[in-house]
Amino acid sequence: MLNQWTSISSTGRVPVPDSDSLRVLLVEDSSLLAARLGELIRRLPDVDLVDTVETEAAAVERISEVVPDVLILDLHLRVGSGFGVLRSLAKDGRARRPKIVILTNYGLPEYRREAETFGVEAFLDKSRDYFRLPGLLRDFARERGGPGTH
Repeated sequence: MLNQWTSISSTGRVPVPDSDSLRVLLVEDSSLLAARLGELIRRLPDVDLVDTVETEAAAVERISEVVPDVLILDLHLRVGSGFGVLRSLAKDGRARRPKIVILTNYGLPEYRREAETFGVEAFLDKSRDYFRLPGLLRDFARERGGPGTH
């Protein structure tokens, strides 16, 4: 389902919304979970889901194109990995990188430690911490100072 601001461009991509809302890029290879997360994100005020992708290469490309405020990142992707995305962001050297929320089925301590070396804002286990995502996104939107967040 597309929001009122969306229409499919000639490239087949949904254009970036022109708003002051928190812009979220979702990187998730499970279509079922991506749909559920998309519904959850769309219900949040001052938060826009700008796109959903399922591979490392697509994530890196879309980060450059849409410049999201928040990246929700699965570690195990259809092709590539969330760690590959994190490495690309670390090499990129951009002054402003998105806040990163890892959302994974693999909440292993070694994965958490590695993710923390990249400065992720949150590391969530899909089976235990899914419910924390809306609160994190609301907090990020408030920090950003979007409309209606004060």
